[in-house]
Amino acid sequence: MNDTDRQRLETRASLLKSLAHPSRLLIIEMLESGPKFVGELTEAIGSDITTVSKHLSVLKRAGLVRGIKHGTFSECSLTCDCVTHFVDCIEQGMLEEEATKGQSKGCAVSGRKGSARRPGKGRA
Repeated sequence: MNDTDRQRLETRASLLKSLAHPSRLLIIEMLESGPKFVGELTEAIGSDITTVSKHLSVLKRAGLVRGIKHGTFSECSLTCDCVTHFVDCIEQGMLEEEATKGQSKGCAVSGRKGSARRPGKGRA
């Protein structure tokens, strides 16, 4: 693996790690319908504002969420609305795999079949 591939894959791993918590996934799902104030997110998650702010920091560092200040209030929004589609695709694929006992039908969200390899990229 060359340095460019290593950096690209480390960035992707960091992005996936940022999603690896139920509260952060809820934040992403809520923001998919539009910007939300931190107070709204805090109420929905049921945690204190410090905990929610830490989750938002993780998502901001990953580049998935941005914050805008409105006086003393902070409003958050998604930088990319395809995150939940990605998670839905994986979840649907797992359900289909289980239902068909290994006879994969492809991604229900994207409609793609077979390997998820990027075009022009071979296996090492």
